[in-house]
Amino acid sequence: MKTVKSILITSVATLENHAANRGEKLLGNASSVKRRPDGRVYISGQMQRHVLFSALDRLNEGHPDKGETYVSNGDGISTDVSKDLRSDLGGFLDTNKGDYSGRRTAPLSATPAVALEESQIGQDLLVRLKMDPTKDKDAKKQALATNEFSESDEMVANFHLDLGAVGTTKKFEYVNEAHLSTNYEHHINDEEHRRRVELFLAATNSMTDYANQARNAVSGEPHRVLIVLDPGMSRKAIHYFTVGEARQENILRELEQRGATYFLGNDSDSNASVYDAYQKANAAVAKANLYRPTAG
Repeated sequence: MKTVKSILITSVATLENHAANRGEKLLGNASSVKRRPDGRVYISGQMQRHVLFSALDRLNEGHPDKGETYVSNGDGISTDVSKDLRSDLGGFLDTNKGDYSGRRTAPLSATPAVALEESQIGQDLLVRLKMDPTKDKDAKKQALATNEFSESDEMVANFHLDLGAVGTTKKFEYVNEAHLSTNYEHHINDEEHRRRVELFLAATNSMTDYANQARNAVSGEPHRVLIVLDPGMSRKAIHYFTVGEARQENILRELEQRGATYFLGNDSDSNASVYDAYQKANAAVAKANLYRPTAG
């Protein structure tokens, strides 16, 4: 296997009776379900990253080699790349710091999750009752409200990780406003670098913390997946589940010709389930040469 420079995961998950991008207004979303002009429901890239980092937090907390690492809250991201996994993988912008020290481009990127076909939208009636009018005089009165939900969607999600940027800061040297050189500083060792890559991979198979309608459980765990360990930085394979068979074959052929390693999983196939694909990908990552730029 060639040196792996990036990992791409594209997957399909079934979300039923959901308002996955709403719920408790975690990110200030309106009560209606987000959908495109063509009628297909979508989940924003921001929510996708929120769910991924929530899964990453759970996985990291239970990891035997966690050490002092943690995942900061989304509203209080630190700039400590060595310990804060959200800071490292998700990037940050601190306007109080000068030069480039307050800005970090995220190694981890995500697309919005989009339904493969037009969604069927229903409405849920919510009722708030005031049982005893003699108490809680300042409390809100009885109220009725309707909330939208989508009946059932096959949602395509995509994630990409730039391995060379994980645990590393890119620094630029300027003299008289002229860029003279670029250097790299590693904040973690190779073992921790590999651990974070493995956590990212596992988190994409544990997408559960969506906004929940009336606190009903919503699962975004995939039943079809394509995992690509890439010696380059291509994202072309994110189209795999949205195109026809001819283009699918050409996508896989191109990966093979470029020396990429890929794993396909489908829970409808007893010989190649999603679990099997992730197990094989984990084993490959554990043995692979993961790219890191030369420090200094």
